Amino acid sequence: MKARVRFAPSPTGPLHIGSIRTALYNYLFAKKYHGDFILRIEDTDSTRSIPGAEEYIIETFKWLGIPFDEGPYRQSERKAIYKEYVDELLNKNLAYIAFDTPEELEAKRRNIPNFQYDAITRMTMNNSLTLSKEETKKRIANSNQYVVRIKIDPNQTIIVNDLIRGEMSISSSTLDDKVLYKSSDNLPTYHLANIVDDHLMKITHVIRGEEWLSSTPLHIILYQYFGWGEKMPVFAHLPLLLKPDGKGKLSKRDGERFGFPIFPLQWTDSKTGKSISGYREDGYLPEALINFLALLGWNPGSEQEFFSIDELSVLFSLKKCSKNGAKFDYKKVEWFNHQYIQKKSDKEIAELFFHFYSKKLEKQDFKKITEVIGMVKGRISSIRDLWYETAFFFVAPNTYDEKIVQKRWRAESPIQLTELSELLATITNFSLQIVEKTIRGWINNKGYHPSNIMNACRLALVGTAKGPGIFHIIEILGKEEVIIRIKKAIQVLR
Repeated sequence: MKARVRFAPSPTGPLHIGSIRTALYNYLFAKKYHGDFILRIEDTDSTRSIPGAEEYIIETFKWLGIPFDEGPYRQSERKAIYKEYVDELLNKNLAYIAFDTPEELEAKRRNIPNFQYDAITRMTMNNSLTLSKEETKKRIANSNQYVVRIKIDPNQTIIVNDLIRGEMSISSSTLDDKVLYKSSDNLPTYHLANIVDDHLMKITHVIRGEEWLSSTPLHIILYQYFGWGEKMPVFAHLPLLLKPDGKGKLSKRDGERFGFPIFPLQWTDSKTGKSISGYREDGYLPEALINFLALLGWNPGSEQEFFSIDELSVLFSLKKCSKNGAKFDYKKVEWFNHQYIQKKSDKEIAELFFHFYSKKLEKQDFKKITEVIGMVKGRISSIRDLWYETAFFFVAPNTYDEKIVQKRWRAESPIQLTELSELLATITNFSLQIVEKTIRGWINNKGYHPSNIMNACRLALVGTAKGPGIFHIIEILGKEEVIIRIKKAIQVLR
């Protein structure tokens, strides 16, 4: 049988980085077995759907370079399909209609500790099991809002076979009669739509996060109720992504707490206008993020650390996934990004840099940008870092670091740099070799201390003490710009 897997997010906001890992594992599994990877938008809860969320999901996987073979399917566009299956369960007496209001349910929860709508309590509630058929029909005819709940028999043993966790036994007595359908919007809940769609789409493997493990017994019961037990997909529940300190599941709030992105792309809240940065906007390469995520909960069984997505799809195996949660080591993803940046050519990084800072670089010569990248690439961990490392190549400093001025700018610096600017004006071949030879010869002839000249010159050209070799900086800036900057520094710092 051909492998068919799906990634089924709800459009309720930006994608958590853990969801990206889940999608990645589904994709790798599908490609390994020459199967299909399907995108299904599970938007049955209309009250929680957020405008722009679906577009965000699609853009995320476009950036990551992870294509879908089918989709996106939207459950909100398939609601006519689900009603048939709701009616089937009702006709089989495997589900029932419940009219309990939110206020009535809340009263039960207040008065009964650990209240659960199940085989013990259902006969005390306001539903079609306790009401006559006539009363039930009358309420429906009068447009009374209702839900349809699954009817779970107690004292049954549910066997869950999981590819990662093995066999587990759960008593049906611990389960509640979950809501499957709501008359308020004529839409099914996640549990029913999920099962029906997986069946109709011929999903062979359900690979999802550990948080869905508790719902699996209910899903197995639904497969059995519909008579689809023999066609039920194989389940695999992935380990949690943990906070960097290992204390609990990685949450959306942990990004701000620990200082790293928790989303793949930037997300702007439509209500507050607040933007939260993502890995793309922080200057990460998608292949670095994919490599990092692949190793959070899966191990290839070797010492190899770097994998292309094609290599991962060959090696990936659910049997090599861990049961235990994986700490989200942000320094490791920084390291991966640094390594992948080094693997790319100066031209490739320059193109990314230009795209990242297009407004600041739009009037700059691309050849110059590429030369600059070659000098600083080894220092950075993200594309975003490049502007901090290279801004002085494109924009003359307006201020000078006070600490460096106190340390490097001496009483004789104005006279010495004036002489240097006059010397540079006489050089016709402004190549690095000629410039360096000329300046060093002048320093020796004058008996000046080389570091005093170089430090003061760097301060004049850069505004601080950072940057690559001073002669590289002089060559890239060019004679005219170097002289202008030196004269300006003398005027400001004299």
